[in-house]
Amino acid sequence: MGFELARNWWILALRGALAILFGVLAFFWPGLVWFAVVILFGAYALVDGVMAIIAAVTGRARDEPWWGLILEGLVGIAAGVITFAWPGITEIALLYLFAGWSIATGVFEIAAAIRLRRYIPGEWALALSGVLSVVLGLGIAFVPVAGLLAVAWWIGATSIAFGVLLLSLAFRLREYVRHAPRSPQAFAVP
Repeated sequence: MGFELARNWWILALRGALAILFGVLAFFWPGLVWFAVVILFGAYALVDGVMAIIAAVTGRARDEPWWGLILEGLVGIAAGVITFAWPGITEIALLYLFAGWSIATGVFEIAAAIRLRRYIPGEWALALSGVLSVVLGLGIAFVPVAGLLAVAWWIGATSIAFGVLLLSLAFRLREYVRHAPRSPQAFAVP
């Protein structure tokens, strides 16, 4: 496995280059990132809804309640259709979900820091991270367009870093293959 990976270093280099390209696009065209997230969500909801209905229909012979799966399937299909029909609404809904999660997480971190203060020093770091999480969530909730942009840029920065690391590994593997013995046993792990 190690020899094949090293010999096919160019695949890692290609993945790294594509990750960097995606990251750059995320910085200069952040709407593309959110559009991709929304489309993936819509496709997942639609397929999941269809699968739930199939599970309900095929499972009816076992005398199990099937109406719950039918309803779940219909909701999934509806969510998928709405996502494809109005992707802008889905973007904002996902962003508000993220904002709510961030606020709730921050509140729980602050509460945990208050409880931990009698046991450990330095609980202020947890409290501060909770405050930052609440501020982030509130900021996104009150200015959602800025939140869309910030999340897209975060995804872009992460993608660029990932791509750079993959390229670094690919070129190191290329050099190793050039100077290594030609035998696959040289790559065997003892």
